[in-house]
Amino acid sequence: MYPKTKQNHFTVSLFAKVLTLLLNVALFSTYLIVGNSAALAIPTVTVVAAGLHNPRGLNFAPDGSLYVVEAGANSPSPSPCGFTANGTTVCYATSGSITRIDFETGVSERIIDSLPALISPSGDATAALGVHDISFQGLGNAYVSIGLEGNPALRIANFGENGRDFARLARFNPSGKFSFEEDLGAYELDVNPDGHAVADSNPYGILALPGKVVYTDASGNALNQVTAKGDISTLAVFPDRVVTRPNGTMATIQAVPSSVALGPDGNYYVGQVTGFPFTVGAANVYRVPAEGGAPEIAFSGFTNIIDVAFANDGSLYVLEISKDGIPNFNPGRLVQIAPDGTRTEIAAGMLRAPGGVAIGSDGALYVTNKSVNSTAGEVLRIEL
Repeated sequence: MYPKTKQNHFTVSLFAKVLTLLLNVALFSTYLIVGNSAALAIPTVTVVAAGLHNPRGLNFAPDGSLYVVEAGANSPSPSPCGFTANGTTVCYATSGSITRIDFETGVSERIIDSLPALISPSGDATAALGVHDISFQGLGNAYVSIGLEGNPALRIANFGENGRDFARLARFNPSGKFSFEEDLGAYELDVNPDGHAVADSNPYGILALPGKVVYTDASGNALNQVTAKGDISTLAVFPDRVVTRPNGTMATIQAVPSSVALGPDGNYYVGQVTGFPFTVGAANVYRVPAEGGAPEIAFSGFTNIIDVAFANDGSLYVLEISKDGIPNFNPGRLVQIAPDGTRTEIAAGMLRAPGGVAIGSDGALYVTNKSVNSTAGEVLRIEL
């Protein structure tokens, strides 16, 4: 089944303009600094797109336009239904989409819709599963990850033939042509890199490079790559860890790698959400050799990392969907780690369940905000 395309134009609403004003006023409040660092210049925050449906990853195309994947919108009577790995009931819908933001014209448009999504049986798409991230490989070639958060062996039993569309790599071009590519869930079934008793797959962060696509399988606890020939292999496995909870008890958590970026040193940097109980301070950014190998901790002390991105000056931006531990999505947090290791929080207190970060050619930061909201998601521009 191939998704339809349409030209659904929408501009920033009055609500978005008012929200922008409120955000800028809020900037005069206390500016939180993380670590030993001097304060950055107070940033200017504006809303560049509003009314998005669970916006997650975003990335710039070579032509300068910004693309955002939307995991899913509310949809009446979604069916058939099945279960995620944690027992939550979800149902099949075709309410995912991809939006392009053209900064020259100031217009946003959904260039692809009808993408597979998993939402609540009630039709509420809050925290939908579906298209999760996007990365460009040349001017006319982009890849997206389509998640699952479950056992790939049950996709068809749960969601019928449409289940084959989940735990997949997909490709599209800006003209709207879309195709499903490698079956990432099948690889998890065949190889099961982390060795857990039950296969579990949720492709999430994605990085398109010449001749290959690197992706994190959040549920499979692995960093994998797909070659141009379609061969899949594992670059790194992220082991379970034992952490101390605030009440003093110990808990074993899974890594849940969410995001991947190519560092200036040529190695991969992988952020982790961590698994339940989402202990504050237990998430790391890992460094993985470019040719693959054992991950090592590059930066620690985070809570729920959802995306990472490097700036041209070598700074690493670490985005947390929750600062205080899921499901406390308000606030999220964006931290700059300078090349000398200094950490500074950006736009403190202004992010709610952010889902992705990208850096413009002018150095401005773009963040999807309210990423688990089916009607009010947005993209913020943060100018330092």
